[in-house]
Amino acid sequence: MVAPLCAILVLVLMWVAETLHQRRVTSLASLAFGPDGKPAFLGRVLPWLKAPAAALATWGLLVLATMPPKVHPPEEASEGEIKHVMMILDVSPSMQLIDAGKEGMISRRKQCATLMQSFFRRVIMEQVRLSVIAVYTGAKPVVVDTRDVEVVRNILNDLPMSHAFDPGQTQLFSGLEEAIGICHPWAKDSTTLVILSDGDTLPAIGMPRLPPSVSDVLVVGVGDPRQGSFINGYQSKQESSTLRQMAARLGGVYHDGNARHIQSDVLERMMNAGKEGSAIRLTLRELALIGASIGSLLLAAIPFLLAWGGTRYRPGVPAEA
Repeated sequence: MVAPLCAILVLVLMWVAETLHQRRVTSLASLAFGPDGKPAFLGRVLPWLKAPAAALATWGLLVLATMPPKVHPPEEASEGEIKHVMMILDVSPSMQLIDAGKEGMISRRKQCATLMQSFFRRVIMEQVRLSVIAVYTGAKPVVVDTRDVEVVRNILNDLPMSHAFDPGQTQLFSGLEEAIGICHPWAKDSTTLVILSDGDTLPAIGMPRLPPSVSDVLVVGVGDPRQGSFINGYQSKQESSTLRQMAARLGGVYHDGNARHIQSDVLERMMNAGKEGSAIRLTLRELALIGASIGSLLLAAIPFLLAWGGTRYRPGVPAEA
């Protein structure tokens, strides 16, 4: 109550003072405004803005001065607001080929880890649960619905998961089927699928149908899309056209992650999918900041505006033509 009362007091005092000042100005109007004694439009309006501007600045500054400081850590999401990120990670031997990154000097698997670490830094992890499914000749869940980012980082970087599978061709669709089985009971539009692969031996048919819980699909390709590397008797490169087709069939987005991080606008759209738009809610602190800023700006600008446009009268001898 202190801030509003002080603001009202300042408003009344400033209004009384401005009224008295206007009476004095009226008696000297012909000197200030020329023979007609009439100020310009700004000269009539701006003086009466001083009182509300001072009151607004007073209220805002007092609210900020009396409001106890508060730290605002990221809030834990409620059960219905949790976003699930389901990563389908290709762990086939071709992912160990060194042709990824800007200079082509790191492995495809390492590039996947780099991309996801950038992902983790740009989302509110307190509101996200992470799952990883390893895919090679089959699919195996590695971790499901964890909030421990370090566990996921270790999986992406160092865990040699290809040894858990029999040798053969990569069955990326088996990872999709496993992911669908896990995320099917989750809330509608709460899950983002992130597929990390070089696209090797990807079949063109048999696309699984996504459940309502999946709101977005991001297919990230790694590996050099132009020049292949030799492994197991054939040249392996990022099959970007196949991965792009896969993203289109899943209703998702393809991203060439061989040298570029995932764009922030893509992440923002994915993490906000399924959330109804809501108006921006201003707290008392934000309102006080706005009030103090507007009031102070007006008080500082009014004298300059009055000097510039308060009167049309320009005393002195006019310059000769």
